[in-house]
Amino acid sequence: MSSTAPSLRDLAKTLGLSHTTVSEALRNNPRVKPETRQRVHAAAKAAGYQYNPLAGALMSEMRRSRATTFRGVIAIVDLDGPAGRAPSSARYHRELTKGAIERAEELGFKAEVFIVGHEGMTPQRLDTILQSRGIRGVFLLPVSDNPDLTKINWSRYASIYTDYVIEQPALHNICPNHYRAMLMALHRLQSLGYKRPGLVIQQHHDERLFHRWEAAYQIYQHHYNNNATKVPSLLSREINRADFSKWFKKYKPDVVLCHRAEVLDWMRECGAKVPQSHGFCCLNTMMNPDVPCAGLNLQPRILGARGIELVIGQLYRNECGVPELRTTTTVPAQWVDGPTVRNLKKK
Repeated sequence: MSSTAPSLRDLAKTLGLSHTTVSEALRNNPRVKPETRQRVHAAAKAAGYQYNPLAGALMSEMRRSRATTFRGVIAIVDLDGPAGRAPSSARYHRELTKGAIERAEELGFKAEVFIVGHEGMTPQRLDTILQSRGIRGVFLLPVSDNPDLTKINWSRYASIYTDYVIEQPALHNICPNHYRAMLMALHRLQSLGYKRPGLVIQQHHDERLFHRWEAAYQIYQHHYNNNATKVPSLLSREINRADFSKWFKKYKPDVVLCHRAEVLDWMRECGAKVPQSHGFCCLNTMMNPDVPCAGLNLQPRILGARGIELVIGQLYRNECGVPELRTTTTVPAQWVDGPTVRNLKKK
């Protein structure tokens, strides 16, 4: 018995099928009858044949464009679209996309952006376009709500979602490590001499992360903060000046952790002198590029690069479809020094 794996033509001859039919069956082309696809996959597995999706994409693209070379394409899918996106979120998405495109190019691929909802682009139409172009890798940008993408035939694609859990379908995901980032920020602020940290956060920001921000904050207060009195977090559907001022005056935090830089003005209105008497830590410095702040860089460009690596890794391993057991990859945040906290050397 030969130890050499059979070629695709050998497999086609054994099954009594055409080379094209076997090739399309291995690519899960819906034009091939389901029973034929199952028979081909079973025979390929028994014979030790493994379909290379990159080679299939190469041939598909060469036939389509008559090109002599092909670097491979990964689809960066924007489900919300940039038009209605808040400027703070838009900057994060841009950095995430840049990281993905740059890393894809380094690995010999081209990453293209597809905007769902733009010019009649529906999930079904996107599926058709990706299939016709032989694109097998999908990189999903974060969305504000819970999208239903079950109309896409995921058996054709290797994919990654670049935020916390997506449910329809349950894909692999990559995201910042918000829990670890919060603890890192609090310990950093403690080293700067702050003793009464206070967390101010919109409920939506925390809920979509399964309360990881607040969970880490509460764990810090319980296990690491030695003060007798703790500062309760301020969670609100929409943070406003009146609620913040009432909370700030009542609980007297000496440093505030929040996403929104306008809180700095509200602190000053309450008599705080930043950074002399009080500090401010921004939980995502990408959200306030025009206001220099100390805080957390969630490193979206690195996250984008790592996400592309995960998609390409799946392609090389021929791992397509909705995973039986999805995994979450996290990227640590980076502390950014800034003028809104004390200088460690001058403390």
